[in-house]
Amino acid sequence: MKTLNLGILAHVDAGKTSLTERLLHTAGIIGELGSVDDGSTQTDTLALERARGITIKAAVVSFAVGDVTVNLIDTPGHPDFIAEVERALGVLDGAVLVLSAVEGVQAQTRVLMRTLRRLGIPALLFVNKLDRRGADPDRVFREIAGKLTPSVVAMDPMEPDRVIDVLAALDEDILTGYLTDPDAFTPSRLRAELTAKVADGLVHPVYFGSAITGAGVDALRDGIENLLPAKENDVDGPLSGTVFKVERAPGGEKIAYVRLFSGSVAVRDKVPLGDREGKVTAISVFDNGSAVPSGSAEAGRIAKLSGLDVRIGDMLGVPRKHATRALFSPPTLETVVSPVHPADRGPLHQALTWLTEQDPLIGLRHDEVRQETSLSLYGEVQKEVIQATLADEYGIDVTFSETTTICVEHVSGTGSAAELIGKAPNPFLATVGLRVEPGPPGSGVVFRLEVELGSMPYSFVKAVEDTVKETLREGVHGWEVLDCVVTMTHSGYYARQSHAHGTFDKSMSSTAGDFRNLTPLVLMAALREAGTTVHEPMHRFTLQAPADTLGPVNALLAQARATPRATVTKGGTAELDGEIPAAKTHEVHQLLPSATRGEGAMETAFHGYRPVRGAVPSRSRTDNNPLERKEYLLRVLRRV
Repeated sequence: MKTLNLGILAHVDAGKTSLTERLLHTAGIIGELGSVDDGSTQTDTLALERARGITIKAAVVSFAVGDVTVNLIDTPGHPDFIAEVERALGVLDGAVLVLSAVEGVQAQTRVLMRTLRRLGIPALLFVNKLDRRGADPDRVFREIAGKLTPSVVAMDPMEPDRVIDVLAALDEDILTGYLTDPDAFTPSRLRAELTAKVADGLVHPVYFGSAITGAGVDALRDGIENLLPAKENDVDGPLSGTVFKVERAPGGEKIAYVRLFSGSVAVRDKVPLGDREGKVTAISVFDNGSAVPSGSAEAGRIAKLSGLDVRIGDMLGVPRKHATRALFSPPTLETVVSPVHPADRGPLHQALTWLTEQDPLIGLRHDEVRQETSLSLYGEVQKEVIQATLADEYGIDVTFSETTTICVEHVSGTGSAAELIGKAPNPFLATVGLRVEPGPPGSGVVFRLEVELGSMPYSFVKAVEDTVKETLREGVHGWEVLDCVVTMTHSGYYARQSHAHGTFDKSMSSTAGDFRNLTPLVLMAALREAGTTVHEPMHRFTLQAPADTLGPVNALLAQARATPRATVTKGGTAELDGEIPAAKTHEVHQLLPSATRGEGAMETAFHGYRPVRGAVPSRSRTDNNPLERKEYLLRVLRRV
């Protein structure tokens, strides 16, 4: 049987989860429709999801459409949970993008559609809520063609002239064939041509209906079965799969959600996990709406595997040649989380560690000196969800500090430093020399050698490399250092020494610990000489407002340190686009209605970093502070 791993994507409140309920109901998986408002839906299983009426975690459910088994993944619509959507995209064969017939194309809709098109993921569009007052399907279709993609076709009934126009614009052969013999383009041929272009992610059929009443859902089901490319799976090939979600069982054991691309896996199998392996202790597969225990799982399936020590993004077996890279922006906000009861500090750290396993885009920083834990996240709603999750699932009440913006540091020039073994003031049995210089944008931290690899044990070289990358998480100003090249220029060590009776003499022999302790001092000295500049996260914005409010709007943008790039006025509406500091977007969103009589709207998306203007912000350190030698040595050696 063919399988189709299908994602349901949408802007928040477009009716995505309601559509999932309707598809499950028409497939006979559930006998009664659940309600988002009542908290009774099949896929929103978390208590918090039911209480708030929003999807927080991606959920999987399976059903059959004709001869195709559909593994349906219901993803969050709120931007604060974009990491869940990112992980789902890496395992999809196709998608349904849901829009509201009332609100039309919204900010998150644009982000999702751009990503689907960039990845070439086949997608159908479903304009929902036709039963609502204010629904205007014709306006929404024009918005889709103007703001998302011009290659859209209205379906049910299919409009032959529109299909021909769209296909001809994409393929000269089709245009030539139609001009030569228009009668040859029968409905069945048009359908076949359309199916081929949809499978390539070039054309996007649009369906109209209502998830609540069921109108248009049968036509959408037909599109899912016949237009989206179900896979014939390579069951006999080598094992290859991707972990896209991790849960913890009540006993604390990890459960990995895995999309299997080829091969198969059985209980008690030992599976390769990069440079290590793990043993599968239990398997569940999704069938007829729920996960059921199974002795094995094969290609095409989404399986829940127990017994593996994995993180989200890990590959099982043979890595895929075209694995999906990170698609969305990193979190740009940070807050300090503190337990209401001091006795909960230890349990809080463990609980947060487990939460970051489930969402790797939440960063965790722990300051041992101040006994503070910082979280990086996307927004205030995510903060509320984490607070409620800690209370409900772990019994820990917490408070948060005011949210601040996460900056980064870039290396300005070239700097070098070295400390030699046996020469003051170096107290460690190691020689380390490092040169730091800028790297190309997006290159990350690159470690290179100017010393011969065989000049000392590889474990010592690896200790230096690992410590370099760890240390650069906090640069001169406390922010992570991005895109630089670190070259090891000097190395040296004392060979293993033993007493006459054969016992190891640590006082005369170099260890990896010597290199781990010395490297931060040398690296930060080199980084200081090179210099760094602090960059703040920027968002690209598109703002629409009445043309007669441009004065107040421009004043608001200037106050927010935004940089408009272009202004276009059509009729009575002005559209501006440009860049704005991420730290100021929330403020502009709040003040825009009063500046535009409630008619202004702004969309934003992460757009990289730029140097901070004015006072340079710094962040408190969580390491042993290698910038202050005396303080560092006191902490590392307990002596000066």
